[in-house]
Amino acid sequence: MASTKTPFEIVKEDDFVEYFLFPVGCDIDNDSSLEEVTKRVNTVVNKYASTYIWQKDQFNVIPRNIAGLPPLVDNEESLPPHLYGTLHYGENIEDEWFLVFLLQQLTKEISGLIVRVVDADGEFLLIEAANFLPKWASPETCDQRVYIYEGALHLIPLENVDEEEEEDNEITVTQAIEKVRTDPATTRASDAIQNAIDNDVAGYPSKIEENLHRSNVYVPVGVAALLKERPSLIAPAVMGFCHRDPIDVRVCRAMRYFPPENRVMTSVTFTKCLYAMLLQQKFVPDRRTGWNLPAQSSPTYLTHSLGMKIACGFEILVSQCKGSNDEQDDLSTDKRWAHYHTSLKEKGYFKDLLEGSQEYNKLEKVAKDYYRSHTTTYQPSIGQIVLRLLDTVEMDVDEMKEAEKNLPTSDDDSWLQVSVEDLDRLMAERYGGKQAARSMEVSSHLSTFLKHVSTHEGAEFPSLNGECSTSSPSTAPLSSVAMDTDADADSATDDDSIRAVAAAVGRGSGGGVTFDADAFQCAVTNILDFVVPDDSWDLDDSDGSGMSGYEDEAEMEIGKRRTDGKSETPITELKQYMDQMDRELSSTTLGQSFEKKVGKAAKKGMEDSFSDIESFEPVDIDMNALKNILESYQAEMGGSGPASTLLGPMGVKLDKK
Repeated sequence: MASTKTPFEIVKEDDFVEYFLFPVGCDIDNDSSLEEVTKRVNTVVNKYASTYIWQKDQFNVIPRNIAGLPPLVDNEESLPPHLYGTLHYGENIEDEWFLVFLLQQLTKEISGLIVRVVDADGEFLLIEAANFLPKWASPETCDQRVYIYEGALHLIPLENVDEEEEEDNEITVTQAIEKVRTDPATTRASDAIQNAIDNDVAGYPSKIEENLHRSNVYVPVGVAALLKERPSLIAPAVMGFCHRDPIDVRVCRAMRYFPPENRVMTSVTFTKCLYAMLLQQKFVPDRRTGWNLPAQSSPTYLTHSLGMKIACGFEILVSQCKGSNDEQDDLSTDKRWAHYHTSLKEKGYFKDLLEGSQEYNKLEKVAKDYYRSHTTTYQPSIGQIVLRLLDTVEMDVDEMKEAEKNLPTSDDDSWLQVSVEDLDRLMAERYGGKQAARSMEVSSHLSTFLKHVSTHEGAEFPSLNGECSTSSPSTAPLSSVAMDTDADADSATDDDSIRAVAAAVGRGSGGGVTFDADAFQCAVTNILDFVVPDDSWDLDDSDGSGMSGYEDEAEMEIGKRRTDGKSETPITELKQYMDQMDRELSSTTLGQSFEKKVGKAAKKGMEDSFSDIESFEPVDIDMNALKNILESYQAEMGGSGPASTLLGPMGVKLDKK
């Protein structure tokens, strides 16, 4: 099946959006109809976006899949004639959602227009409505099934929901468009999905003004004239400065085009994203350049600093272009052109002509002209535009000085400071309100959970009243085992071990199930003949390959038995190994990393086993477990993880503050 993916896969960019506009009644052999639709599209967009400041790219569409040269993308022939556009939104995700708003308005105001929009994540509109999607929806099954028509989202359902093979549910773009036009009632997404999308575009176009920030800055005259002529140039200037490299920094030492000697105060309109990016940039200009900035404690420092950064941004933009008249004909750095040029060679467009020959160059020029007129990625460099404007704009210094007296005050930038309460409110608006947290101690619930005896089928979470939050899954099976074993023990077998198992699992006085864990373990151990060596085993005469050979013989003899004044307790070889490891680890960095109990009683009780460690302190199990869980919860950063998974069913809700 053909795909609509473009050579952006080759460019490897992840901040782009692609949009396809499919008008009704367009013919592949007649591009005049597409040109008419293009004019109508631009008219609608200008009505809403005339004052919008785009972070990187502006809204733009070009006709595709009409008669002419081979398509710019190998699989374009599978699509009907359409308008195509791409948008890079950079650091400002609002550009992506404003684009969605524009596309919705286009489908409302242009009859029959169907739009498909995707980004690096695919059908990103469904990501916002993930909680309301049908069960069959997945990134694979929803590919090329999401469209915007008459302002609403349309999701084409699967015809064979039960089919496991992905190929059985594939659909082409042409088929999908026809389905939306002929049966819009079936394809229209649910109200819950519509509302999820509308929440992200709510407030436009009035929201445009809310995302702007105006500030008075002290800039060179040339910069003030450029921003007055074209305010949108502030975006590439800020981006150029924020993404500067060492070569750009050297350019800022010269300031050939925007010297700081002659500066004026002017009002500049930023987006909040651009203003925050520029404000957070740390940059100290070269004193030899002429930037006489006031002290940082001065109230005018901010206006001078911002103006200096903006001027450096414009200087960087100009330096990145060669300034020659042939620059507009240079496509050597355009990756999409390189891909298209290779495609033309493979399809025989150059007729096996020698590269560089006269005929070859003529065909290449035609291909370049076609490429420039049918792609949104090729545009004259911003530096070229700035240079051209510098030659045409008026720079009346006296008029600018007079205008300084009537400048509006700068907007309050307190929105940059987000308190904990503001963050909680924003998170609640974006992801929903917090659930009421219960007032309880994590350590007490953790201790209760660790002390709770679980069944053989796994751990259960004790509830607030000390009982299990769910009924024990082992009750029925254990009851069945008890009844079946009691009924068949005498008739089926006389094995003492089997009867021991039956005795371990029995009925209590209340009709419930009683389970003696020690008896059950002993019985199963005897069945498997997995007997732990007792105290009568001569450790010295053992033929095994245990680690006893590495321990001092005298120390092993001392550790065989210990007395408490009343009886003797056998010490197995495994226990001696564990004691020896504890002694060795207690003096290491790992041993010191645990939280210890401080108490003479605990210390006195362990003196016999650790007589060689004078300052031994036993590990505080509860404190270590609590400490590790809290560190794990903090590392989750609000997401899901082992700590929240463990604490959630126990009813523990940690305060995110």
